[in-house]
Amino acid sequence: MSVTTPAPVEPTEPVESKDQSGGVAVRPASAWWVLIAGVIGLIASATLTIEKIEILVNPAYVPSCSINPVLSCGSVMITPQASAFGFPNPLIGIAAFAVVVATGVLAVAKVRLPRWYWLGLTIGTALATVFIHWLIFQTLYRIGALCPYCMVVWAVTIPLLVVVSSIALRPLAGNAIARVIYTWRWSIVTLWFTGLILLILVRFWNYWSTLI
Repeated sequence: MSVTTPAPVEPTEPVESKDQSGGVAVRPASAWWVLIAGVIGLIASATLTIEKIEILVNPAYVPSCSINPVLSCGSVMITPQASAFGFPNPLIGIAAFAVVVATGVLAVAKVRLPRWYWLGLTIGTALATVFIHWLIFQTLYRIGALCPYCMVVWAVTIPLLVVVSSIALRPLAGNAIARVIYTWRWSIVTLWFTGLILLILVRFWNYWSTLI
């Protein structure tokens, strides 16, 4: 009686792994999200910049995103917080999201960028997330108005942080804490957005209640 030795099973490459050159392979869904988030953020930032220029040229100009007393870009753009570093905040967004778009294009094209690049992008996105939360606080409790285009930037930056950090930190998936965070990352994002929405509803409830 002869025993047939099973053929060795070739290990499959992880969806997001490192090759011998140190490049990180990114799953298609993550690559497309980076690209789409970058495009949306870039458009929103460019639109805000154009609206800011219009206000500088004509102080009586009413931005397209000034819809009502609460949703009013104009009320936000004329505040010192709108130029936190001495120049309009959207210029930062244009530069930052241009990098994100370029990264997304390379990722979609399956170009493997080194892990240090993704770590750098994660740090940059984390700093951007901290900055937008400072702006959220200022918007809600100091300015008292919401900028729709700014909220678009908020909406793409938070999930973008989750995606790029999951790419950069994927090799640490063996760590118990990192694995838990990775597994529940979208639940965390959902709770994150839920918290922000509740803050907005509570802060402007006196206005929202008049619309019901």
